[in-house]
Amino acid sequence: MAKQKASRPATKTAVKKRSGAKAAARSSARKAVKAKARTVVPKKPARPRQRIAISHHREEDFKADGLRAYAKYRDLGIADASHGLAQAHVIRLQGPCDPAEVSKLHFHDVDFQMVYVLKGWVKTYMDGQGETLMKEGSAWTQPPKIKHMILDYSDDVELLEVILPAEFRTVELKA
Repeated sequence: MAKQKASRPATKTAVKKRSGAKAAARSSARKAVKAKARTVVPKKPARPRQRIAISHHREEDFKADGLRAYAKYRDLGIADASHGLAQAHVIRLQGPCDPAEVSKLHFHDVDFQMVYVLKGWVKTYMDGQGETLMKEGSAWTQPPKIKHMILDYSDDVELLEVILPAEFRTVELKA
């Protein structure tokens, strides 16, 4: 029995030693977390406050002053309201489709691009996707710098296109 009484204090001492080691480990872990929390993260420059943009359909708002000569664009005012964060417009591709003018492989240096078919249909080619027929109600995104082209479209096609940022570079490629 003497052995049991002697071993109890030794057990308690061992437990205290282990607890002390755990406490020291926790303490240094807390110091590391606090040090990380003190790290100053540079703030992004504040964007100007966005405004409301309202655009009502008016035939006279479709202009032939956009990226494609065979299209008319109706700007929805998003670029101005968002200070260049994004742009959105309705595109009417002018028929009939002339593949010699339309089917040029290219890409856009954008962060985001989405197209929604409002009316008609359009056949596209996208690198890695191949040819796809998009009909009224179809929507697609084009990842940044994806090579693509329009192959054909209906005479009445209208598209809604949303792009970030509003200003971007388009690069035409050799097919």
